[in-house]
Amino acid sequence: MNEKFYSLSLDMQQSIINAGMQVFAENDYKNASADLIASKAGIPKGLLFYYFQNKKELYLYIYHYLAEIMIDQIVDIQLKELTDFFEILRYAAHNKVKALQKNPSILDFAMRAFYLEKESVAKQVNAFNNEQENLLYNVYFGQIDEYKFKAGVEPYRVYKMIRWMADGFVHDMRISGKTLNLEVMEKAFNEWLVLMKKLAYKEKYQDECY
Repeated sequence: MNEKFYSLSLDMQQSIINAGMQVFAENDYKNASADLIASKAGIPKGLLFYYFQNKKELYLYIYHYLAEIMIDQIVDIQLKELTDFFEILRYAAHNKVKALQKNPSILDFAMRAFYLEKESVAKQVNAFNNEQENLLYNVYFGQIDEYKFKAGVEPYRVYKMIRWMADGFVHDMRISGKTLNLEVMEKAFNEWLVLMKKLAYKEKYQDECY
């Protein structure tokens, strides 16, 4: 990305980001038109490619930008004070749902990004996601009460299983043609946490309520 993008006013930067997010949210990556993005941002296409070398670079910038926005809205002071593994998951999921409900375009963008396997940008997105997952795991769970877990149960593996379940839920909604309902997903997610807690925690900690 050309550093001169940051010399633009914040309003113009946001206009370009919003235009890109909208077009990428409404179209598969390969069908997202740079002409349309530039038009919605109110700038010539040539100027768009002055700030970003190509559509791929713009997409990755917006993807990283939205990831930061979501983290800012999920990781608040209260989350940082929690030490119970399952309460952290419950609270973080609730914050994420609230953030996505306020910003439906981000949800649409994320749903498109979930199915990028054959797109040219997929490799970079997957690499970023893997890096972020490891970093965020330490942010979320760096101070958890590990003594609550049964012997031999690794918190990270439990986390991965729960994430795979969430990914599976999204995939089922997609292939069934149903619209993803965040409240329904959050309810299902909390039910999974209850089940996983009984499998992962020592008996005396299984019935703790929040």
